[in-house]
Amino acid sequence: MRCRSAERALLDRRSDELAESVLAPLRETQRSRLVEAMGVVERLLTAGLVDVTIENPASAAAAFCFRSYFAELDTRFETGFDPTLSNPADVAELVEPRGVLLVAWLRHEPVGCGALKFGDGGHAEIKRMWVTRSVRGLGVGRRLLSELERTASRRGVATLRLETNRALGEAIGLYRSAGYAEMEAFNDERYAHHWFEKHL
Repeated sequence: MRCRSAERALLDRRSDELAESVLAPLRETQRSRLVEAMGVVERLLTAGLVDVTIENPASAAAAFCFRSYFAELDTRFETGFDPTLSNPADVAELVEPRGVLLVAWLRHEPVGCGALKFGDGGHAEIKRMWVTRSVRGLGVGRRLLSELERTASRRGVATLRLETNRALGEAIGLYRSAGYAEMEAFNDERYAHHWFEKHL
């Protein structure tokens, strides 16, 4: 055991020496740019590890996502957020054939979710879009949205609709950049300020 510790210490020391020899000729600005680039590479590699799967909305992972989503809305909305006062997306509504829940995973941990509620007339509503802060900026929200669109299209949905609150500027930006057009209110969601739709 002591031999392994000594070998590990030797490898660590040689690794540090190699890193120092690579960085030594660089100016401070070059070192800063290298560190920044390494951070970008790390985030991109992390993004590549994210997996999106259909999840049982009654599972522990789904419950974690919903709790986290509700807690964030409660802190960001001007009036707070009470899920019992919002239009429902109950567990039974997120199981096929009535709906579907997608969860984004990173290293076996849930890091985001999005759901579909299927309606009549070839349309569906997007619900419960949420991504944890630690992976924001990695494209996980856009990936979830794309997967929801593909899932809806495979089930014959022609039009997707959603509503959102004005406090969620990044979500509004995502929907607009993904081709969602603002429309008149299609429901009476008390926390909504914007309603969008997209024809698939």
